[in-house]
Amino acid sequence: MVLYKYSEELAGSALPLSNNLYSMLQRDILTNKLKEGEKLTEQRLCDEYEVSRTPVREALRQLEINGLVENIPNRGSFVVGMSEQDVKDIFDLRKINEVQAVRWAIQRITEEEMTALEETFEFMEFYTMKNDIKKMININRGFHQIISTACHNRMLEHMIDSYQMYTRYVGEEKPKPDDYLQVLLEEHRRIFQAFTEKDEEAGAKAMEEHIANCKLRQCGE
Repeated sequence: MVLYKYSEELAGSALPLSNNLYSMLQRDILTNKLKEGEKLTEQRLCDEYEVSRTPVREALRQLEINGLVENIPNRGSFVVGMSEQDVKDIFDLRKINEVQAVRWAIQRITEEEMTALEETFEFMEFYTMKNDIKKMININRGFHQIISTACHNRMLEHMIDSYQMYTRYVGEEKPKPDDYLQVLLEEHRRIFQAFTEKDEEAGAKAMEEHIANCKLRQCGE
């Protein structure tokens, strides 16, 4: 099933060690477990994450490429933090780009991609019924990734993936209201319905409202 290629939780154990370490470090930086300005030495990371130097070096290289670590010559690697304003700005950029992605995806989506989107939405309905927040959020990411892939524009897809990477852990620990999953499902239902009806304007409006609501839920304004 196409959905599973988007599920890190289902595929995580099959990832190379450097990718798993990168994901752990990324999460620890974005959740502020590793603080802005904190020095990351190879030996420290080897000890704390119980890995060898080779995956540490590769993970640090990838983190630097993605702007989460800065390597200062003769000093070492340091955490680059995300301010509250950075996160809010990224949500605004996500909204602009994901609205465009929906427009193009409704025009360009293939039969296989549409099937994947439908299956993914059905999983969202199932895990909402089960009240499984963790699974629902993971599948939610897959729903958005299918749309960004279906827009068939590699540059836009890359930008959206980057923005989602930076915001994926924002507000993760906040208590969720009782109707959280149902509200999230209904927002995605409106997006999915626009695809079934091939209605670009409805899709753009539904995505714009959804990302604005995500910002509100996760940033508080």
